[in-house]
Amino acid sequence: MNDKSILFVCVENAARSQMAEAFFKKHVPVGYQVHSAGTNPSTTINPLVIEVMKEVGIDLTKQKPKKLSEDMILNCGKAINMGCMDKDGCPALFTKNIVDWKIDDPKGKSLEEIRKIRDEIESKIKELLQSL
Repeated sequence: MNDKSILFVCVENAARSQMAEAFFKKHVPVGYQVHSAGTNPSTTINPLVIEVMKEVGIDLTKQKPKKLSEDMILNCGKAINMGCMDKDGCPALFTKNIVDWKIDDPKGKSLEEIRKIRDEIESKIKELLQSL
């Protein structure tokens, strides 16, 4: 286990966990690693998420959803679940010592709603960084 490795998880790894990973990378303390993954990853990042992240100067166009692996779980110091909408694929079922942020899934939401989710994630990332 690496205490300086943070893992953000959700089901599809197409929106919330990708935004969290990107904000953590933007503000990352020296020596920390960050990853995001999903239990049932989508094939692409949500295009509206890409759009709202561009608004804050973060480019997600080269990011790809990744599958949550046992290695990721075993090697992270802290795992953060973005919220579970799919009870069968909820990452909290597969990881130990996980913190659940209970953030709404942007899937099917308007740009304005996704902006609010983005801002909530950035705020939570800043709180997390203060606690490290």
